[in-house]
Parts: sequence; structure tokens; C-alpha cells
Amino acid sequence: MKKKNRINDLLEIPKEVYSNIPNFILTGFEELIIENYKGILEYEDYYIRINTFIGIVNIHGINLKLEKMTEDNIKITGKIESLDIERMVDD
Repeated sequence: MKKKNRINDLLEIPKEVYSNIPNFILTGFEELIIENYKGILEYEDYYIRINTFIGIVNIHGINLKLEKMTEDNIKITGKIESLDIERMVDD
């Protein structure tokens, strides 16, 4: 594993590309892209819960929509009021 990390560092490959660590891209308060998500736990127009490999992401807002979804990425639009992460506890 150490050798693989050194190769990725030398090639300057972003960590989220070769691992399951999510990447969050927040554009203003109206668009959120989560890369490397696992699934959708809850979906309302005021609250969305997304499961990731490091924990659960809670998004609160108004008129929230799942704009675009692929196997790895999800795009949420609307008026995002708050964002918090429930970190998974390592055993």
C-alpha cells in the first residue's frame, strides 16, 4: 500500500481518484457535488442525507433537488442552508 501511495504522489493523482474518500464541491449556496458517495438515505425537498465512505452528509435547505446522479457522483441543487457530516467511528 505504501508503494502505491508513493506512485500516486509522484504522478500527482488526486487522492479521491484512487480511494473512496469523498470530494465535496460547493458552489455558492446553490449547488453541491459529492464525488465518491455510497447511496441516498433520505430525500425531501428540505433535507437530504447521503451516505459516503467516511460518514453521512446531511444537507438542509429549500427546494433541494437531486439534479444529476451517476454511479460515483451526485449533484444537489437548491438553496443550501447548512451542511454537516456525521463522521464514522473507526473500530
